[in-house]
Amino acid sequence: MLNISTNRVNKKVDITTTRSGKKVFFREHHKTFSRLLGIFLLIMLAVMFLPWTQNVRGEGYVTTLTPGQRPQTVHAIIPGRVEKWYVREGQHVKKGDTIAFLSEIKDSYFDPTLLQRTEARLNAKKQSVASYGGKIKALDIQIDNLRNELDLKTQQLRNKLIQANLKVVSDSIDLEAAKTNLTIAERQYNRANILNQEGLKALQEVEDKKMKLQEAQAKKISLENKLLSSKNEVLNTEIEQGRILAEYGEKISKAESDKFSAMSMQFEGEGEVNKLANQYTNYEVRRSFNYVTAPQSGFINKALTSGLGETVKEGDPLVSIMPSDIEIAVETFISPIDLPLIHKGEKVRIQFDGWPVIIFSGWPNLSFGTFGGTVVAIENYISTNGKYRILIAPDPEDHPWPEEIRAGSGAQTIALLEDVPIWFELWRQLNGFPPNYYQPQQQDGDKAMKKK
Repeated sequence: MLNISTNRVNKKVDITTTRSGKKVFFREHHKTFSRLLGIFLLIMLAVMFLPWTQNVRGEGYVTTLTPGQRPQTVHAIIPGRVEKWYVREGQHVKKGDTIAFLSEIKDSYFDPTLLQRTEARLNAKKQSVASYGGKIKALDIQIDNLRNELDLKTQQLRNKLIQANLKVVSDSIDLEAAKTNLTIAERQYNRANILNQEGLKALQEVEDKKMKLQEAQAKKISLENKLLSSKNEVLNTEIEQGRILAEYGEKISKAESDKFSAMSMQFEGEGEVNKLANQYTNYEVRRSFNYVTAPQSGFINKALTSGLGETVKEGDPLVSIMPSDIEIAVETFISPIDLPLIHKGEKVRIQFDGWPVIIFSGWPNLSFGTFGGTVVAIENYISTNGKYRILIAPDPEDHPWPEEIRAGSGAQTIALLEDVPIWFELWRQLNGFPPNYYQPQQQDGDKAMKKK
């Protein structure tokens, strides 16, 4: 009834005395239900104050800890034609095992004796350089001999010049003596002539004095000629000395010029030797590239170039290899709003695809089937999917990850934050607030969380 009327029936009629009223208002189970409801409400109220671990969930996949352990593609180093395969897909290969053989397709490398011919050219050029070295040594000996001979000639001419100067001095002294004798002879002749005119001397004695005077004059002239000859000898010696210096200087300069020419040819030959040695090494290394080898031990995932006779270019992929000895890790992605909550060394719980798991994200101790991990790297630049990449390694303090995990399988991650009451977490979720911001700190060797 809508109770529109002012006449209320419940005031005038006692419904508790009816049969249906007795069944409704006087049964004991209603009291039991009320008690159970009250107990349930008390339990729910107590649960609201239980601790709840805030967390950040992410999705990722299994990868490796280092880039060198991740799947890689083996490329052709040189252009060539596939002549033979030595492996098949799924086969395990060791580092250095031959994968395929490529034959040359460039006419510059067709010659099967290319290495031998290049080595012969290299040896010939080395001998040429050695011969130039011998020529340089011979020219050094020749230059030393010329310089020694020049020193001897110079010393000889120096001695000769000293002798000539001494002879000039000697002739000068003799000339002075002859002049003195001439003067004495002139005086004796004049005196004898005067005495002859006075009748005191005989004519014969005057003639003897005149003869002596003439002999003194002749001797003077002879000594003057001898002195001039000695002076000419000095000049000739000095001229000879200059000529010897010029002659041997020209010879030494020519020998040094030949030496420098030989040195230039030797240096040029050494440059050719280095060029040929480099070319030989390049040919030798290129021959090793004809055999494509495994860069590391692993499994052949897929042949990217199939068949025989296929022509590949430089850098074309041939096969992909998955390394066998790897340290697995998990690569996960989180939203930018959760990035400040993640730090290196944080503990993370991981759920791998294919492993049965029971997860209580707020109570990690009650979860089953999850594995522990530690954050080892946080990407500083956002990925193409609009999230930040996090790299997680196995936690050494937790039980080890399953050995059957393969790289590339999916993984769900739960980064554990701080503990809060359940009522706070419900209130945060209803309002759409992010988890509490915090930073880890080291205090007395133990990791503590600091709220901000």
